[in-house]
Amino acid sequence: MNSLKQIVAANITRFRKQKNLTQLEFANKLNYSDKAISKWERADSIPDIIILKQISDLFGVTVDYLLTEHSQNENLLIVEYEKKSKINKISLTLLSSSPIWLVSTIVFTLVAIFLNKYIWYVFFISVPLTILIFLIFNSIWGNRRNNYLIISSFVWSILLCIYLSFIKLNIWQLFILGIPAQFIIVLWSTLKNNHL
Repeated sequence: MNSLKQIVAANITRFRKQKNLTQLEFANKLNYSDKAISKWERADSIPDIIILKQISDLFGVTVDYLLTEHSQNENLLIVEYEKKSKINKISLTLLSSSPIWLVSTIVFTLVAIFLNKYIWYVFFISVPLTILIFLIFNSIWGNRRNNYLIISSFVWSILLCIYLSFIKLNIWQLFILGIPAQFIIVLWSTLKNNHL
């Protein structure tokens, strides 16, 4: 029987390769260094329980599964489960954002029918709200490094939403506010990624 370090090392290596991740890509998903991943896969050290939980969530298995020795055939089942799980997560994310667009469509239609006005800005408002839903679900299931891109999209979509809502005022200078906001997001992402 292999030692616990060797079992965890073999499982992490096998799952990482099944996901077609390099050690660096895997490390980035965990906000860890690739040197730590290398130590784990060589069985020089073992991740702490919090990281084991993150790894198990990333691979769609339990922590207990990571700590148990397995045959190669078992891992094929996990890959199929992961594919189905990823499709379900995407579907759930899209389904969660659909009420925003449904409400916008209902409001637009009712106002158009009863007040004979076309209030397109209800759809403008839907864009940042949808991006916010994507941010929430990406924080739960996705690659958290993408959160910076999603936050940037959120900031710029809010500015665009405000601009389009008051387009008659021609307040293009509003977009200047996005520059320091983008700068802060970029700095925050580099600090967050370099802290380990």
